[in-house]
Formats: sequence, structure tokens, C-alpha cells
Amino acid sequence: MASTMLSLASTTPSASLSMQEILKGKVRLGSGSVSTLFNKEKGNPFIKEKSFGRISMTVAVNVSRFEGIAMAPPDPILGVSEAFRADTDAKKLNLGVGAYRTEELQPYVLDVVKKAENLMLERGENKEYLSIEGLAAFNKVTAELLFGADNPVIKQQRVATVQGLSGTGSLRLAAALIERYFPGAQVLISSPTWGNHKNIFNDARVPWSEYRYYDPKTVGLDFEGMISDIKAAPEGSFILLHGCAHNPTGIDPTPEQWEKIADVIQEKNHIPFFDVAYQGFASGSLDADASSVRLFAARGMELLIAQSYSKNLGLYAERIGAINVVCSSADAAARVKSQLKRIARPMYSNPPVHGARIVANVVGDPALFNEWKEEMEMMAGRIKNVRQKLFDSLSARDKSGKDWSFILKQIGMFSFTGLNKTQSDNMTNKWHVYMTKDGRISLAGLSLAKCEYLADAIIDSFHNLKEMVNGYTRTNS
Repeated sequence: MASTMLSLASTTPSASLSMQEILKGKVRLGSGSVSTLFNKEKGNPFIKEKSFGRISMTVAVNVSRFEGIAMAPPDPILGVSEAFRADTDAKKLNLGVGAYRTEELQPYVLDVVKKAENLMLERGENKEYLSIEGLAAFNKVTAELLFGADNPVIKQQRVATVQGLSGTGSLRLAAALIERYFPGAQVLISSPTWGNHKNIFNDARVPWSEYRYYDPKTVGLDFEGMISDIKAAPEGSFILLHGCAHNPTGIDPTPEQWEKIADVIQEKNHIPFFDVAYQGFASGSLDADASSVRLFAARGMELLIAQSYSKNLGLYAERIGAINVVCSSADAAARVKSQLKRIARPMYSNPPVHGARIVANVVGDPALFNEWKEEMEMMAGRIKNVRQKLFDSLSARDKSGKDWSFILKQIGMFSFTGLNKTQSDNMTNKWHVYMTKDGRISLAGLSLAKCEYLADAIIDSFHNLKEMVNGYTRTNS
């Protein structure tokens, strides 16, 4: 913290002095002057007292030790919500952050979550520390939810499961494990990917590169590019895959393409690393959305899977998730789990209990579990209806003949519109539609009533907005 002290004794009518003038090192008062002196040994600059007739002045300045720390840029995703809140326009739409909203665009707490919390109150459960690996009941049901209770990897105890701080914290634990026990190994990340993936591996000092995924020409999957890049990666690389509802594109491989991806990863002796943030929330089916992970496990492959319950149970603020490592033996799984615990201990010591108990209550109780599946189908169904209405609105209102069917081919809560940064800026500046600058919109934040307005904004931004390309102005019409 910077502090200043300025003392003036004068009978002069006024004596005004700016700190900028002082810090420049010289201040002139009448015919006199004061020079700044720096005590380098003590690290504190000070100005020597000097008299000018009836004026006596002493100034001391302590410069902050944190002066060298620059202001960080706003988060590209969370910053969208901050800008949205500052906008006073009645038509504004927040399609940036991936959080489910009702048709009235209000946050939604699942009924089954409320029931699970009531059970916790009735039982009078305490708030004692969890063990480092988390709530045992949570770890059991979450691994079974991912793989299926009868899966051989569960029965043979080949899965090391540790409760993490939602998907982000679980990814971070895995990244630390890679850095510590696979030195020099790189992670391949899809281009594009969730904005936080690169941050996580950068902070864990894990090298990463990208594999092709999105084809802007088709607004679809660049499957050949993806396969080629995975083949070209150094043997033993970690391949980060989105289990379902790819973020940000909403474009998933077909079942046949998943088989081919698994073939190439096995051939190259790579290690698959799944991020599963939307199980059950993408299609409405828990089993269908876990099929990619189960395919790799059924081939006997060792793999990592980060899970999150933010979306499918609406537990955004509870920070509840898990990291699962499938190993070739129970002994290896026990050793991996011990090291994950060792990594977690100095990070956050142990995870929070409230969200873990909600998950354990819901997934572990047959009646609540069935209610949850019904609510997930309702949420996924609302997003599908909005996706269809947006496609219908775009097709009806756009007279250019452009094919907007890619919106229907995408899955989950996001749609990759194909808009570039300049066009996305127009969506916000002109239409008050807040979204990430890569053209991603969250359909979970859209209502049926707002689809036509959004369609007008997209059509205007796509066709009419001029942009600079290689120094020349062009339009997209």
C-alpha cells in the first residue's frame, strides 16, 4: 500500500502540490526547489526537508511492493455476465455463461435437489471435515454413474476416484498428476475447446498442443484433421476429449467416428483423457451420454475422466465433481489414488461436503434417481425445443437461402453460430445479445419467446456487418 505524508507550514494564501510533481523528483516553490532523494538501502524514497522563507515542507512516499503486478484481463466467459448486468436495455440477452434457465430465463433449482437437502436436514448431518478423497458414498455412486454399476472396471476395483472441486478442480488434479508422473508428456486439446482448459494446463506446467476439430466451412467436425493430428502426436500423449456435447461447438463424433478415434489412440499408445461435464444433460440419457467413455473402458484402455455435476444437477455453486483414473489393475488404482490425495492435500486439503451429499442422496436412492432422470429429460427437452425454434426462425426470416441446419445437428446447451469476433461484437453492441467472442451461444439462456429476436440479430450480424480481412473491407452476404 502506498502512503504519503505532506506537511506544509505557511502563511502564504495557498500552497498546492501534486504527487505527480513530487514523484518526478523536483518541486519548485518560488525561487527555491526541493529535490527527491532515494534511500536505496532501505528501499524507501523520501524528500529531504527544506525551508523556503516561511514555507517548510516534508514529503514521504512508500511505493507498494506490488507495483509490478499488472491488471489481469477480464475472464472471456465470466466477463460476459458482468457486462450483461451493467446493460440497462430491456431486450438484453445473456447467452454467454452455460447455466440452465427456465422459460422465464430464471435460475432453476431442481426439485430433486430440494428433496435431497431436506433429507440432510432431517438427518441432522454434521459439518465435519471429509477425508482427502471426499465422501465415500459420493465416490461410489459417481463412478457407477459414469461406467455402469456392473462394469468390469468397477467390479475389479480398477478405478481410482477422488472427489474434486467440480470439473475445473478435477481437471487440475489430473494435470498435476500428469506433470509429476509423466514429465514431458503433452496434452492434445481440441481446436476450439472450453476456454479454461488451456489455463489449467498452463498453470500445471503441462505442455499442450491442439488437434483440429471444428471445420468453419461446414460448421461441423473436421474428422480427418482430428485423426491426422492425433496420429502425428508423439507416442504416449494425453488426448483431451469431450465425452458429450462438445464445448463450445456442440459438435460430437458419431458412434462410428468414436470407434475410429479409439483405434488411433490405441495404435499410438496415447492416453485418453475425457472431460464429462454434461452426462444426462446433453441427450437426456445418462447412459447415452456416457457411451464414449464406456467404449474406451471396454477396450481395456487406461484413461482419465473428469466429471462435473454443475449442469446435470444444477449444482453450479457447490463445486462438486470427481477425477476418475481407470488403471490396468486394482493395485495400480490404489497407488494412483494415493498420489491424487497427496496432490490434493496442499491444494485444498479436502473437498466440500454439501454437494457431495446431494449427489449421494439422489444417485443412491432409486426413487430420487428416477425423479432426477425425469427432470434432466425436461431440461434437455426445453433446450432441444429452443434449438428447433431458433432454426425455424432463422430459416423463415433469412431470405438468402443460407443453410442453417448445422444448428440442429449440434447437441447440448451450446450452439456454435459461425459468427466471428466482429460479428459477435455487433450482436452485443447493437442487439444487446451477450455471448463469447468465438460465436458460441448458450441455448440454455434462451427462451422460445426470444428466438425470433435472436434470429434477427444473427441474420443482421452475419449478412450485413462489414469486417476487415487482410486490410480490405468485405461483407459476408
